[in-house]
Amino acid sequence: MKLNLTSIALALVLPTAVFAQDSIISSTANYPNPYTSGSANVSPFTQESKRFNDWAISAGVGVPLMQSSDLTSLKGYGAGKNLFGWSAYLSVDKALTHAFGLKLQYDKGESRQGFVDTKDHVASSGDGSRTQYDAISLLGDINFSNLLRRVDNKSPFRWALHGYAGVGTLAYRAYRQDAGPVYNQNLVTEIKPFKLGSLFGQAGAGLKFRATKSLDLEARGMYVLSGDDNFDGAGGTSYNGKINDNPSDNLINVTLGATLNLGKHEAHLFWHDPLQEIYYKLDVLADRNQDVEVCKKGDADNDGVCDDWDRQLDTPLGARVDGAGVALDTDLDGVIDLYDKCVTVPGPVENNGCPLDSQSTVSDETRTLEGIEFDLNSDRILPSNTPILNNAINYINSSEGSYYVIGGTDTRGTDAYNQKLSERRANNVKNYLIKNGVNTGKLDAIGRGETNLKYPECEPATKCPEWKNRANRRVYFEAK
Repeated sequence: MKLNLTSIALALVLPTAVFAQDSIISSTANYPNPYTSGSANVSPFTQESKRFNDWAISAGVGVPLMQSSDLTSLKGYGAGKNLFGWSAYLSVDKALTHAFGLKLQYDKGESRQGFVDTKDHVASSGDGSRTQYDAISLLGDINFSNLLRRVDNKSPFRWALHGYAGVGTLAYRAYRQDAGPVYNQNLVTEIKPFKLGSLFGQAGAGLKFRATKSLDLEARGMYVLSGDDNFDGAGGTSYNGKINDNPSDNLINVTLGATLNLGKHEAHLFWHDPLQEIYYKLDVLADRNQDVEVCKKGDADNDGVCDDWDRQLDTPLGARVDGAGVALDTDLDGVIDLYDKCVTVPGPVENNGCPLDSQSTVSDETRTLEGIEFDLNSDRILPSNTPILNNAINYINSSEGSYYVIGGTDTRGTDAYNQKLSERRANNVKNYLIKNGVNTGKLDAIGRGETNLKYPECEPATKCPEWKNRANRRVYFEAK
């Protein structure tokens, strides 16, 4: 085969490590470890920890134009007049980083070239041909808009330039009609797929427009190198002094298509501009002339929550509070965690929040055994929760007791759905603790759905602010 693959090989050497999704991967060991920055708030990147969608399906239709061949589809490119065929493509797309992805693409079409449109099945005074083709290829996808972005416009961008290149296998049938007084169209060449001679390459570019968060529109132009000097159906016929002297009959494929982004997240990875977050923060820090008044009414109890929205203005000094400035009471026994000697085990006020059974009393270190909260409809452990869970690991390993890991939900959704979601949350936390060193026999996972709300007044959820509903979406611990 005479096809020069140098350009295709160069196009496939692509930068695959431009940006990561949302992770810091420094070691396969537990976190934190000597290879991390020292923070406990570091977790390995997993399929569950993704913030963006990265799968999509694309489809489109267009017009293939034979060019760089003996019989062409346009007058200005050699032997032929303006003839137009049809093409279509379907692909499954995977974004690997913010700037690079892969496409498994199927192309089908029919090009028409020469001096007669062979679809008319009539006699002609000039030669013509048509080529029906099917192709499967693997394409690299470079998002130039993210790769080359250096300045953020501080707003969501809706246009993106993509580059594509790849190789695949090509099957085709070429039919030729010679000039003459009668219709004489015949099959002159047939190539089967997945043969050495069926290797082909294509490269091009596309301009995408983000119509909605799930749908992109795209105008694309691809240059297809067939690798075969019989692809145009000319055979050994001479045109303009040429007798099939091109090593490869090539075509240009112009298409319009759409991409459906798959997944539950708000945005696709290709549409996330990391510089929006970076430059926004830098601009805020750099604006030294602007006086920022954080708390108009101050913070009387010095708990870190402004009095403007603090629901408990007299929080004791040193107490940990929630987003509304209310002192935390993990076990809901009426004794805030600051004074509770048994943070995870309910007990009366007169016994410092511990059960009257002396065997259940534990030390002040119980305060490290706290619960965690979850995003809506999610059982993913957030990176911000790892310090709490790591503290729980230390306490459980140093204690003699065993514990229930209890999952809960807010009041959205059906009872059956919430029960299963709470079980998944509890099991995820249990598995995290076991994976990081807790003895399996010390833990049992239980799902309680929406039956044990931290804020029972949130029924339905619309009666409460979101911070209360979020507090109900939790996993907490109880001593057995």
